Amino acid sequence: MSLNRMVAMLNEWLWQEQYWLPPGIRWQDIEMRDEDGRFPMPRDLLITLPLAFAFIALRYVFERIIAIPFSKCLGVKDRIRIRAPPIPKLEAFYEHVSRQPSQSQVVSLGRQCGLSQRKIQTWFRHRRNQDKPSNTKKFCEASWRFVFYLISFAAGLGSLIDTPWFWDHKECWRGYPKQPVADVHYWYYILELSFYLSLLLSVSVDVKRKDFKEQVVHHIATIFLIAFSYASNYVRVGTLVMLVHDSSDFLLESAKMFHYAVWTTTCDSLFVVFAVVFLVTRLVVFPCRIVHTTMVVSRDFFQPFFGYYFFNVLLLVLQGLHIFWAYLILRMLYKFVFTGKVERDERSDEESEVDEHEEEEPEGKEGESNYKQRKETINSKLTLLANNCVLNNLTNQRNLNSRLRKAR
Repeated sequence: MSLNRMVAMLNEWLWQEQYWLPPGIRWQDIEMRDEDGRFPMPRDLLITLPLAFAFIALRYVFERIIAIPFSKCLGVKDRIRIRAPPIPKLEAFYEHVSRQPSQSQVVSLGRQCGLSQRKIQTWFRHRRNQDKPSNTKKFCEASWRFVFYLISFAAGLGSLIDTPWFWDHKECWRGYPKQPVADVHYWYYILELSFYLSLLLSVSVDVKRKDFKEQVVHHIATIFLIAFSYASNYVRVGTLVMLVHDSSDFLLESAKMFHYAVWTTTCDSLFVVFAVVFLVTRLVVFPCRIVHTTMVVSRDFFQPFFGYYFFNVLLLVLQGLHIFWAYLILRMLYKFVFTGKVERDERSDEESEVDEHEEEEPEGKEGESNYKQRKETINSKLTLLANNCVLNNLTNQRNLNSRLRKAR
């Protein structure tokens, strides 16, 4: 079977009408003339891949030209970390076996390298700390997302506030699936999908946080949700989903930026605002308004089909992630109420594979012990020097007395 024949069969299977359209609707029924407006076509999404790479390039320029100088203006400081000395055997073990060797592995590595167990453990601790992202890197990442989410939310709200489905969700389905898409909503979709594609493509070089796996699932679910809703012309309700998510994301990123700059009061205030907006939009507005209209209200306008079930499953996946993050945020609010400050970002601000208390404190203790050793050495040298000075003074005094006796 030729390749062209296989592609044709796959294309015919993929675009079957029962997957994408309600029962009784055919592709010919939703064809529009140019004067009717733009109708979503799956091929429109091909432009998102080159735009995703353009976002990655734009982010690189933004971080170097804007984010890094801005971080210095806010006073972001990086922790000075001791670099591990180059030891090929330990480096190979670190890269290919484990970043945290067991006790037996430490003993084996010590025999191979001729080092004590303490030196092996110290080397791995320094090496792990060496790989931890700096505050400047985390600030640049947060500032890039803040700028995009803020612009996206402002532009999305401006384009939707005058639409009928923004106020009456039944309008999301009136006339479905033959609903033209305005150019502004088309670009809202394309740019949002391109941005999440860029996040997924750069996930390997971004800061790995405690909710790394959940973030990857979120990006994949969001990409499928945006792409499928566009191809199925769920654009009206899809724009509402994107607006709800953008409404709180830029607040979180701004709180992170001030957290890295150690503007504690500003960070705590922004976090409280973010928590309120997040809990209201993700646990009230999203399930009670958007999920309700896609699962219940839509059935007043068409019979359920594959696209209906698939779209709602993706929405429920997002809602599950919302509940998970809401739990972490409520933990932070609990700490804030009883301690008076936000100690750390329970949602996603801790690195996933490195425990701060496990990594930073031993290095600090080791640095403190080294300082004590240096201090003791300096004190001993000063004592020796002082003793020498005293002995010299006594000797000179004796010599002077003997000379005086001879002179007399």
